Amino acid sequence: MSGLRRLLAIAWKELVQLRRDRLTFGMMVGIPVMQLLLFGYAINTDVRHMPTVVYDQDSSAESRDLVHSMVSTGFYDVLGHVRDYEEMSRTLRAGRAKVGIVIPPRFGEHIHAGIPVKTQLVVDGSDPQTVASAINTAVGLVGARALELSALQVEKSGRGALGQPIAIEPTTWYNPELKTAIYVVPGLVGVILTMTMIMFTAMAIVRERERGTLEQLIVSPVGRIELVLGKILPYIAIGYIQMSLILAFGRVVFHVPIQGSLALLYGLASVFIAANLAIGLFFSTIAQTQQQAMQMSFFFLLPNILLSGFMFPYEGMPVPAQWISRVLPLTHFLRIVRGITLKGASFAEVQSEFYQLIVLLVVLVVLTASRFRKKLG
Repeated sequence: MSGLRRLLAIAWKELVQLRRDRLTFGMMVGIPVMQLLLFGYAINTDVRHMPTVVYDQDSSAESRDLVHSMVSTGFYDVLGHVRDYEEMSRTLRAGRAKVGIVIPPRFGEHIHAGIPVKTQLVVDGSDPQTVASAINTAVGLVGARALELSALQVEKSGRGALGQPIAIEPTTWYNPELKTAIYVVPGLVGVILTMTMIMFTAMAIVRERERGTLEQLIVSPVGRIELVLGKILPYIAIGYIQMSLILAFGRVVFHVPIQGSLALLYGLASVFIAANLAIGLFFSTIAQTQQQAMQMSFFFLLPNILLSGFMFPYEGMPVPAQWISRVLPLTHFLRIVRGITLKGASFAEVQSEFYQLIVLLVVLVVLTASRFRKKLG
């Protein structure tokens, strides 16, 4: 019995200490509830509202009716029309669209004449999660339209239809074989950098406080902005090393193509790496212990993996979850790294995502600097 009492006494002591550590106790209770509500609501593998562009070479009532029918399914959101394949390619490389609908010349004339006609569906294969939804929905809709037209032909001519009046030909760009590794490996560059960069710096200030070296920083003439930037810069080199290893192994082991400029990718990645390091430093200004800093890092990592578009399609998320994803640096970097490596995107085609990363970095550095106080405690 005495052993049991000692065991219960130790357990009670741990509970009391845990209750006094309000941050850890709050995270233990709050994290499961927040993540259940957030991810249960946000994660949706049913991809709808795919951004779509139309290359209509006929501009007839029939071609407009076909596009309207596809939009009415709720799977395609038409962003606008393009003038040629090159403009469509630029739009898909920039990530502004996932699907392209191509309608050939004399589309309406051939339908009225009973001549079989083919349309084309171009799908961005760098995101395989959207391919099946895009193709299956289009094939089903066009198949139903073909049956209607066949019935009308039979009614008018009194004999069987000459062939399938209308068909759709799916074409997959950038990853025609739909290999998962080609899609995942570039994304892993962002995920691994997010995980390691935040963990490296999340415990920086806390570790110095625990070791007593924070006093040296307090009495130094270094300003708060200088201190934050000074903490960030050395780890950028580490981030580049990790990035190079992932890309090299992905190329050699998984045959992941690198279609675009590596110099451009490395240049844009510096802002992403710095943003993650700033997040880690911000966590270190809140946490009182290294354990708390580590817990915050893991808490932040999961939303990045689930809401950034790395595992689940961005288009499948409800609008509030998309708002959350836009404040995550990983969301914008995934579009940059996949655009450059898989599609050969230029700076002009990814500059929007890069500028959003710069805004996030500035906000994070200022926020982190304001949190840091040149005093103990």
